[in-house]
Amino acid sequence: MTLHSKTFISSIAVAGVVGALTAGGITHYATAPVHARSAASSAQAMPVVSPATRNLPDFSALVDQYSPAVVNITVTRNSRKVNAEMPGIDRNDPFYEFLRRFQSQIPERQAPSGGIGSGFIVSPDGIVLTNAHVVTDADEVTVKLTDRREFKAKVLGVDKQSDVAALKIDARDLPAVKIGNPKSVRVGEWVVAIGSPFGFENTVTSGIVSAKARALPDGTYVPFLQTDVAVNPGNSGGPLFNMNGEVIGVNSQIYSGSGGYQGLSFAIPIDVAVKVKDQLVQTGKVSRGRLGVTIQDVNQSLADSFGLKAPAGALVSSVERGSPADKAGLQPGDVVLKVDDREIKRTLDLSGYVADLIPGTQATLEVWRKGGARKLTVTAGEVKTTKTAAASSPSDDNRLGVAVRELTDDELKQADLKSGLRVEDVSGPAARAGIRAGDVVISANGTPVKDVDDLRAQISKSNKSVALLVQRDDARIFVPVTLG
Repeated sequence: MTLHSKTFISSIAVAGVVGALTAGGITHYATAPVHARSAASSAQAMPVVSPATRNLPDFSALVDQYSPAVVNITVTRNSRKVNAEMPGIDRNDPFYEFLRRFQSQIPERQAPSGGIGSGFIVSPDGIVLTNAHVVTDADEVTVKLTDRREFKAKVLGVDKQSDVAALKIDARDLPAVKIGNPKSVRVGEWVVAIGSPFGFENTVTSGIVSAKARALPDGTYVPFLQTDVAVNPGNSGGPLFNMNGEVIGVNSQIYSGSGGYQGLSFAIPIDVAVKVKDQLVQTGKVSRGRLGVTIQDVNQSLADSFGLKAPAGALVSSVERGSPADKAGLQPGDVVLKVDDREIKRTLDLSGYVADLIPGTQATLEVWRKGGARKLTVTAGEVKTTKTAAASSPSDDNRLGVAVRELTDDELKQADLKSGLRVEDVSGPAARAGIRAGDVVISANGTPVKDVDDLRAQISKSNKSVALLVQRDDARIFVPVTLG
């Protein structure tokens, strides 16, 4: 979560206003008639505690037992810093241009930038769970325990689709959390978050579960838990506890118009996070099943038009040619009702079930087509892993200056390409040559680039420059780049 800390300053100001209003109320009673003051004094001496007040939850025992398993995460990233203007030299000075050109020959420095987040220990041998966005592209990750011990962490794997990352620290016999079952969570029950908002370590906040299986417009399949727990920048990756002290979620996102907490917080269900963690620990990556369809929810009007008894299921709006769904006979207009006897109520259910399928395994789909139900057998494909990497080897020192990723199948289809690499970030030589983020690199020195390794190979073979064939919108152009 990249949010602005100025919102925190605003909330302090709001708290000051509330305090002033309360103080005003006390002043009012102090200037009231004598009998009113006596009544007020009597009320203060014998406070009345309502049954509702007596039943408010006490989180202190939970915090005492499980907060030692919550960690603070500090991240350092080395980003290139462009040489600054020469101080004290007027632009009209005859030597200005000479000095500017001389300065441009000086290698760019690495300017470290930092970030903070939270995490929690899931096994005593040092496995830590956090958010992917907390540690992505990190050059150094430091995990700090509540006893003030600090460890350099190894990033075992990062899964951007679920926003889950697994870390390993070199320690033994660590306090670990208990894993709960988010499916048994009830809307309205109390939950607790522990994390490091704005760097304030081991901060405890509480609230209730506001909704379950909430889909967010981020393209993921994660059925988020929605809460009203106060979550702010720095809480990312921290645990969400139920009243039994079990972790039921990983705090991940907030919905805010101001950049700060506004009563809408979202946590990744812990069962989803643990499945991802297990694969990251074992292989360093996550494998997911894939059908190759575009789906949408069924509303009442669609249910009526398709002859369904109720608005449920996932409506197939398109089928990718040659995909597992296409080979199984799935058609646009089909409504998927079940997968292996598991009921599909909405698109999020289908996305989650398919993602859990092991690529290569078969599944039975029950679909509604032309007023009747039928069954289809599909062999799950595999979601292509999206790689993001600098197009250079360590010895090249990023001579090109781009960060790229492979195009997804849908992106290749839209761009009418067989292969290509989308530019995610650009600096140095590539930026000076006019390459932009969003460009698609099709070839280098006339050789098609299918993946990051292809581009690296062409850069390593090049001496002073490389000719990139770039597609931008609907136009293609060769861009010569003088390598650093």
